[in-house]
Amino acid sequence: MNVKDSRSPLMGQQTKVMALDKMPVTALKGVGPRNAEKLAKIGITSVQDILFHLPFRYQDRTRVVPIGSLRPGDSVVIEGEIELADIRFGRRRSLLVKLADGTGSLILRFFHFSNAQKATLVRGNRIRCYGEIRNGPNCYEMVHPEYQHIDGSDAPAMEEALTPVYPSTDGMHQLSWRGMASRAMAILDARPDSLPEWLPHELLSRFRLPDLAAALSYLHRPPPDAPREALLEGTHPAQQRLAFEELMAHQLSLRDTRLRQKRLNAAVLSPTGQLTVPFMGQLAFRLTAAQQRVLDEISSDLVLDHPMLRLVQGDVGSGKTVVAALAALQAIEAGFQVALMAPTELLAEQHLRVLREWFQRLGLDVSWLTGRHKGRIREQLLADLADGRSPIVVGTHALFQDDVVFNRLGLVIIDEQHRFGVHQRMALRNKGGGEKVPHQLIMTATPIPRTLAMTAYADLDLSIIDELPPGRTPVATVVIPDSRRADVVERVRKACVEGRQAYWVCTLIDESDALQCQAAEDTRLALQEALPELRIGLVHGRLKAAEKEAVMAAFKQGELNLLVATTVIEVGVDVPKASLMIIENPERLGLAQLHQLRGRVGRGAVESHCVLMYHPPLSQNAQQRLGVMRETGDGFVIAQKDLELRGPGEVLGTRQTGEMQFRIADLLRDQPLLDEVQVAAQLLLDDYPERVGPLVRRWIGDRQHYINA
Repeated sequence: MNVKDSRSPLMGQQTKVMALDKMPVTALKGVGPRNAEKLAKIGITSVQDILFHLPFRYQDRTRVVPIGSLRPGDSVVIEGEIELADIRFGRRRSLLVKLADGTGSLILRFFHFSNAQKATLVRGNRIRCYGEIRNGPNCYEMVHPEYQHIDGSDAPAMEEALTPVYPSTDGMHQLSWRGMASRAMAILDARPDSLPEWLPHELLSRFRLPDLAAALSYLHRPPPDAPREALLEGTHPAQQRLAFEELMAHQLSLRDTRLRQKRLNAAVLSPTGQLTVPFMGQLAFRLTAAQQRVLDEISSDLVLDHPMLRLVQGDVGSGKTVVAALAALQAIEAGFQVALMAPTELLAEQHLRVLREWFQRLGLDVSWLTGRHKGRIREQLLADLADGRSPIVVGTHALFQDDVVFNRLGLVIIDEQHRFGVHQRMALRNKGGGEKVPHQLIMTATPIPRTLAMTAYADLDLSIIDELPPGRTPVATVVIPDSRRADVVERVRKACVEGRQAYWVCTLIDESDALQCQAAEDTRLALQEALPELRIGLVHGRLKAAEKEAVMAAFKQGELNLLVATTVIEVGVDVPKASLMIIENPERLGLAQLHQLRGRVGRGAVESHCVLMYHPPLSQNAQQRLGVMRETGDGFVIAQKDLELRGPGEVLGTRQTGEMQFRIADLLRDQPLLDEVQVAAQLLLDDYPERVGPLVRRWIGDRQHYINA
C-alpha cells in the first residue's frame, strides 16, 4: 500500500509503507539527519520508537479557564483583554501586561522581549495564553506564557485533546516531539498492520487489555475528559497494556535464555563421597534444614548434562559458604576444576581463608589469583590451572582475563554476582574449554524482592536459605544523632572493657578512595585519643593486601578491641566476638548495604547491637530507611522496602546495565501485573510460539545478547 496524500507524514509523495520498526525516523517529514542524530543518542531510531516514547505528563489546552477561578500551580489556558502594558525597572527589567476577562485579572511577566513584541501587547488587544499560575508580589502571574492574538471573528480553535509533554533531549523542542508523534500516528492510522498486534485476541480478552494501536492512540492523543491523575501515575489501562506487553517480552526473553541454557552441554559431576563425606565429618556444626535442602537442589543439578544456572539467596550469616564448599567438592570429586569469584579482594580473601582452613585437611590446595599477582608467581599459577594441578582457584575479576586458561573447568561459583558486569559473566562462562559449559552457582547475601526475582532473575533457578544457624542472635538496632557521639564512644569503651569487640564504620558522600581512607584515619586517631586503653585497628581500601590481612587476623584473634573501617567490611568478615557496630552517617547508605554491614555482628551467642549515628537533619526518605533498620532484621522485608524507596535500578546494581532498562514498565508500580504476565508468557509460548520472537525483538532488540549472558 502506498501513501499518496499530499499531507502524507512521510517525506516522499509516494513511499511504500513498511513495518514501523524498520522505518527510520528520517522517514517522518521534518526529521533530518541532525535531529535523527539527537534522537539516536536516547535510543530512538525508528518510527516505532517514536510511538513507544510516551508523554510523561499532559497539558489541558482544550478549554479556557476563567481568571477568577485560578489557583497557584494550575497550568491553564486563559483569554482576556489587555488593560495595561508597562516596562518596569527593578532587579531585572521586565514587561508587565495586565490581562482581565471580567471574572478577574492577572499579570503576564516577560523578562525577555523585543520592541516588536511590546508593540503588539497594547491596551485593548485580546490574547489567549497558556502557562503556570504563580503568586506574584500583588496578584497572580504567568511568567513567559505562550500566547496568541485573538480576533473575535477568527479566533483559533481550541485543542481537541490533552496536549502531551514528552521526555526530551538537548535541542529537541516539544513542538518537534508532538509533530513526530502525530505523523507516526497518522501512518499507523492509515496502515494499522505496520505495527502488528502480537498478543492474540484470546489473551487480550482474558487479561482485559485494549489492543496496541488503540492504547497508543489514547496515550498520544488523550481526550479532554481523560483521567489525568491515572495518566500521571502510569496506571491508566492504556499504559498498563503497554507495560504488560513489555514485561511479557522480558519474561519470554529470559525463559528463552533458560531453554537455550538447557540445550548446552555441561560435564556430569557425579558425587562419589570421597571428599564430601570426610568434609561433613570434620564440620563443628550440623547443616540447617534449609542448607541441606539447597544443597540437595544443587547436587541434583550438577549430575545433569546441561549447565546449572542457580542463584542461592541467603540472609547475612545463613551459611551460604559451606553450601558452596560442598558443591565445589562434588565437582572436584568428579575430576573437574572450580573457580570461585568475588567482587572485592577483601571478600575473595575471606573465602580463601575459610576454604583453605576446611580443604587443607582433605589434602586440597586452594589457589589464589588477583590482578596483583605478577611475574613468575602469576606464571606458575596460570600453569597450574592450565595443567589441572590446581583443583580450585579463588579470585577477583582477574579470573576473567584472557591468559587465564583452565584444564577442566566444571563449576563456577560467583559471589555477589550483581556487582559484576554482564560481559564479565559471559567471559567466565566461556572458559569451560571445548564444547562444554561450566555449571554456574551464583550466591548473594542481598535478599532479592520477589518482584525482581520474577523479572531480573527469571533465567535462573532460585534457592533460598531461609533459616539462620542455631546460636545466631538478633541484632538490636538504635538510631541516634551524632550530637550524642560522646555517649557512643563511652558505650564502645564499656563493651570492649567487658571483653567484647566492636566495629566503627566510616562513610562519606564522596566516593573517592583517598577521602574515604582519610576519614577512617582521622576517626581512628580521634578514637585512640578518647580511648587510650583500647587497641584500635584500621582497615580501608587502600591498605596493601598483607596489611589488611594482618589487621583482620589480629581482630579475629582478639588482639584488637576496636576496628575502624570503611564499608570494605560490608561482606565476608566473620568475627564471632564482635557484638557492637557503630555506623556513622548511615543516611548516606542504601538499606541493603546497611543490612550487610550490620550482619558483621551477631555472629556469636552474645547479644549484639548496632548504633546508627546520623547527622541531622534527616530527610523524610532517610527517616523511613533508618526506621526500617530499627524495626526489622528480616533481609527480605528490608530488600522490599529498599526497592520501594530507591527503585529497581539502585537495588539491582550493575546487572541492571543493558538488561532491565524498561521503556514503559516500572517494576515497582507494575508489581500487580507480574503474576498475570507470567501466565500470559506461558500461554504465548505454548499456543503461539511463532509470535514470541517478534514480540521480544520489539521491546528488547539488540539488548537480547545481554540478557543471554
